[in-house]
Amino acid sequence: MTSLPVDAIRALAAQHPKPPNVTFQYGTAGFRTLGNALDPVMFRVGILAALRSKRLDGKTIGVMVTASHNPEPDNGVKLVDPRGEMLEASWEAYATKLANAPTTDVLISVLETLVQNLKIDLSKPARVVYARDTRPSGAALIASVEDGFKAMGVEARNAGVTTTPVLHYLVKAINTKGTKDSYGDDSEEGYLQKLSTSFKKLVAGKPAIPPLIIDCANGVGAIVAEKLAKHLGDTLPIILQNTAIDTIGALNNACGADYVKTSQRLPPSLSSVLKPGQRACSLDGDADRLIYYYLDDRSQFHMLDGDKIAALVAAFIVELTKSAGLDSQIQVGIVQTAYANGGSTKYLSERLPVKCVPTGVKHLHHAAEHYDIGVYFEANGHGTVLFSPDTLEKLSTYQPSTPAQHTALNHLINLTNVINQTVGDALSDMLLVEVVLAHKSYSGIEWNSLYVDLPNRLVKVVVADRHLFKTEDAERRLVSPPGLQAKIDELVRRYEGGRSFVRPSGTEDVVRVYAEAAVRAQADELAFRVAGLVYDEVGGDPAKRPSEFL
Repeated sequence: MTSLPVDAIRALAAQHPKPPNVTFQYGTAGFRTLGNALDPVMFRVGILAALRSKRLDGKTIGVMVTASHNPEPDNGVKLVDPRGEMLEASWEAYATKLANAPTTDVLISVLETLVQNLKIDLSKPARVVYARDTRPSGAALIASVEDGFKAMGVEARNAGVTTTPVLHYLVKAINTKGTKDSYGDDSEEGYLQKLSTSFKKLVAGKPAIPPLIIDCANGVGAIVAEKLAKHLGDTLPIILQNTAIDTIGALNNACGADYVKTSQRLPPSLSSVLKPGQRACSLDGDADRLIYYYLDDRSQFHMLDGDKIAALVAAFIVELTKSAGLDSQIQVGIVQTAYANGGSTKYLSERLPVKCVPTGVKHLHHAAEHYDIGVYFEANGHGTVLFSPDTLEKLSTYQPSTPAQHTALNHLINLTNVINQTVGDALSDMLLVEVVLAHKSYSGIEWNSLYVDLPNRLVKVVVADRHLFKTEDAERRLVSPPGLQAKIDELVRRYEGGRSFVRPSGTEDVVRVYAEAAVRAQADELAFRVAGLVYDEVGGDPAKRPSEFL
């Protein structure tokens, strides 16, 4: 193929027309909206994946159909680049342009311009691996993506129904197959084998691990977790809950990582299951977020979110590098966003370098790549650990001088295999947490006591135009509207341990207000007062000013 297969594109595009008056936007999570609106987008994503693969000399690109933690009627799609990472940022704009082409003629014109501007050699092969989660709209949307592949003559491999992290793993494993950087066998079984084998090595000789309850959010994580449980056997006894993947309306409904994090409570379905002292965790709908929690002896709920996971994991990796005698050669660093709790930032800053970046996985991932070992977790439970190529090389060639150094080195090498470095992966992160708990002999209580979270509150303010709000300093300060930041600073000064920031949502016309203070009532009050400032600033109707803001 040396020119675009215009006739094939035209014939298949007619089956996937774009409705008028609908605008699609490719963001950090790809395209995401109601599943019944996505048919034309899926077809065009199939074509774009082909072009991306050709542009990269026939490397395999991933396509994942999912809407993660969103409600069940939503769906979405995102592209995965050859190393298992997110799509290169400049291509997000091309995806948006393609998705919004109003007619087939315009679509073909946009494609031709793209091929010309990016100097894409159409004679190169196009290879794609694709998968979906359990959403009811998934099968039909996959058929639309496949039409896009068909139009472009793609060598496509269907990975079926699996988690987002497995798809990311497959992309990297396929592209590194047969090289010195081989990431593992390119199958779901290879993924399970890699994680479980390294986990077993890491906990060998440790006391038996008590059973772990996993809330699978009635999503695709239930399928993969069940297979993982078989691989782990008695090494980590697992009790799966919320596994109703065929029940309409069950996905992410009063369960899952996002529910636990935002409502800060136990999923109702676990109230008769979780016993005091026992630990549990929740995955989200596509198993790329993880939140832990436990009940104390008074049956009080305690959440262990992404900040707590980051603190546990980072401190453990720092200890291992010291024990291996590598602390002068390997720098461990941690990346957070402004949403990270002030308690965690203080705890971590005393132990290793901490960098704050704007919200969004791509910012965190990119910043973590600058460290020898970079740890990043968002408070919502999405995160991973990245080992630089130089660090991997160092670990494989380093000669330890004592048995203790040898043991620590082996632990670090096994950690590089239990961690899915391509993307946040709830099941991989869960095994990582379990390794640290086993090594430290921690229950949830000891883990939680590493530092105390400052009470915090997140408030949403609906605005007419979110674009009025512009930020700087990793989204911690407002530069527009002018004068508003000074008013926020003035308010914050009145509260002990006070901190607050305002940032616009990336996807809807709302502004999010985060506040923390030394006492719960003060954190709530500060959040609502700052929200009140925002509401007044954008000309809100005083009669409609929410009473909680007053």
